[in-house]
Amino acid sequence: MSSNEHQPEYCALEGIVMSTSIAIGSSYLQKAGIITLAAFLLTASMTVLAAAESTATTTQEQRTSRSLHFATGGRANDRDSQKGSQSIDLYGEMTTGETRAKTTSKLADDSGAMASFESRSFDFWIYDADVILFADEDHDGFYYGIDLLFDADTIYSSADVYAAVYLSYEGGPWNEYAVTEEFTLFGSSSNDDYVLVTELMSGYPTGDYDLLIELFDAVDGAFVASFGPEDSSELSFIPLEDFNRDAPVVETRITVSHGGGGALGIWMLLVLLAGRAISNRRI
Repeated sequence: MSSNEHQPEYCALEGIVMSTSIAIGSSYLQKAGIITLAAFLLTASMTVLAAAESTATTTQEQRTSRSLHFATGGRANDRDSQKGSQSIDLYGEMTTGETRAKTTSKLADDSGAMASFESRSFDFWIYDADVILFADEDHDGFYYGIDLLFDADTIYSSADVYAAVYLSYEGGPWNEYAVTEEFTLFGSSSNDDYVLVTELMSGYPTGDYDLLIELFDAVDGAFVASFGPEDSSELSFIPLEDFNRDAPVVETRITVSHGGGGALGIWMLLVLLAGRAISNRRI
């Protein structure tokens, strides 16, 4: 019993050392757990942001527009009292390039329209057209609203027709963006103007566009007349962009003093604050 390892003082000291080691080990484990959690949350947030960016890119590939149709009376009518019909038009990704190639209207008989394109009917023509632009929320000079009016005529006393309208981005291929309802022409009357008010919602990049109107016989879908930038300067170099690109960009900046920059600096600051809180509670 000469050894002092079993003396009360030694046992008490050993207990203090063991409890201190356990406390320190527990503190390290908690800090390690906090760091691991912070790293997990950072990775998860980056994954969510990447997925959101990927989704946004996919969504922008589809072209979407919505239109109001006014078949008679032109712009003279009170549109609040005369409710036009509404339509939503969905298309695939915009076709770009250096040629004016186009597809036929989605409502036309493809074979009939293509066959008659080279020999349009002289029984129909589009007398005039003009465009009023609206909706430029970020004031950059590019609009997502197109108010198109056109006046089509015929040699017949009456004839049922419809029109497909196209946009060409920076001189590239024609991309259909809307189709009118069927409407009736009455000879060369000016009271059968058609007004198509369209909002480009997505899929239309910022730039200058040309506009083309094609008229089709409602009976057989045959192409009968067209009117485009070669016929009127009103339909050329139209500054447009879709609604998604028009919204003003609001930048939010977060500054962290005495730390790293960006999201990593914020997470490290949180980890340090959490560790300090644990240490203070222990003390």
